[in-house]
Amino acid sequence: MVYDVGVGSVRLELRLANLSEWIKIFDPRDWTIFVPSSDKHDKGETLRVDLDVGGWLVTLRGSVVGHRDEPKGVIVAVSGNERDKINYLNGFVRGGLINLRGTRRLPLRLAVTYGAVEGPAKTFTKDINEEGVFLLTDKPLPETSQIHMLVTVPGQAQPLSLMGKVTHTVTPHDEQPGMGVVFDLDDGQRAQLVQVVKDLEEQLRAGLLAPTIE
Repeated sequence: MVYDVGVGSVRLELRLANLSEWIKIFDPRDWTIFVPSSDKHDKGETLRVDLDVGGWLVTLRGSVVGHRDEPKGVIVAVSGNERDKINYLNGFVRGGLINLRGTRRLPLRLAVTYGAVEGPAKTFTKDINEEGVFLLTDKPLPETSQIHMLVTVPGQAQPLSLMGKVTHTVTPHDEQPGMGVVFDLDDGQRAQLVQVVKDLEEQLRAGLLAPTIE
């Protein structure tokens, strides 16, 4: 299925039954993926690939670098900005998470209520670990802002009450606007958070939680 998404850009839909099929379409030597398509796509054409991997939705962007006749389709070189997503997929295919930015981040969508300029705001996490969290929002707080968050954790009756400081922001002009927050916790809160993150990681590895890869 093909959709127009603007001048010079086309969106393709690719569905895989399970993660193991990922290795059949991804070539780690040159970071390309094969996308079946009966439509004509010129080399250099920009594509957005909406990938459904056993129910996990991943959007990848790249450009056409080649074609195949059997099966018919295009070879897409994935943009460098998408490599974190590729790393997540590869990690789960291998049966585990991988390290990113020195400390692994769990790609989980957890509901969050936080103190915004105009009052309490609701959003979701993009990822989380013991050190910090990335919150999705098109109205990020200024860097260095102190922030209070109530994070809903699966299986827990009460949300986690966490304090932190905004360390970086991603503006609405980018694809995933939001803000990175580093936690500011006392020893007791830190110990509780470490245990919560450990439990979440175990559930993620066991397939009890689905990762959010956007």
